[in-house]
Amino acid sequence: MGLNSIMKIFMPKDRVFYTLFEQVADTMAKMGRTLKDVVKEPDFDKRAGLISQIEDLEHVNDDFTHQIFTELGRNFITPFDREDIHYLATSLDDVCDYIFATAKKINFYRVNPNDQGIQKMADLIEQGSEQIKTAVHELRNMRDMRKITEALVKVNSIENQADDIFDLSIERLFETEPDAKEVIKKREIYQVMEIVTDKCEDAANVIESIIIKYA
Repeated sequence: MGLNSIMKIFMPKDRVFYTLFEQVADTMAKMGRTLKDVVKEPDFDKRAGLISQIEDLEHVNDDFTHQIFTELGRNFITPFDREDIHYLATSLDDVCDYIFATAKKINFYRVNPNDQGIQKMADLIEQGSEQIKTAVHELRNMRDMRKITEALVKVNSIENQADDIFDLSIERLFETEPDAKEVIKKREIYQVMEIVTDKCEDAANVIESIIIKYA
């Protein structure tokens, strides 16, 4: 029996990790889209309904992430390094956690999200989550390396844009907002939103490490 035949015997049959990562990425992207809807919704009660949807999605993501760790403990053969599987699962989960944290703070502080900085950051979060989703879906076969690379480059660009918007928004906030409480509330929301884009870049870095090793 040749080496290739022997390897096929031990290869996982259902590629469960790829499926779970794709489910996490799909959930994350949906959370990003829903957050964008949140900041566009002027009505507090309707926003609360959208935030409830984000919370439900965050719980769904937690279940998928738990399944990944369960499979990691159960399977001897994995599609790539166990350490990389752990890093990727954790980084994607972090993105989801901070999207949910952003949504919670907007309603908890009763901040009107019709704010230029918040709106732009929400746009970037949606874009970043979609690009990570694209890259994750390409991991299964790693056939279109250009598509993965372009997605990762876009995530890096999005994070840089978010840094600039964060700085400009903080500067504008201190110049134009007379209410000190509003300054504190909005600054904290900007900070959490900027962290979301940082976490997207962290996930992109993990994916880049994986494709360098295995492509």
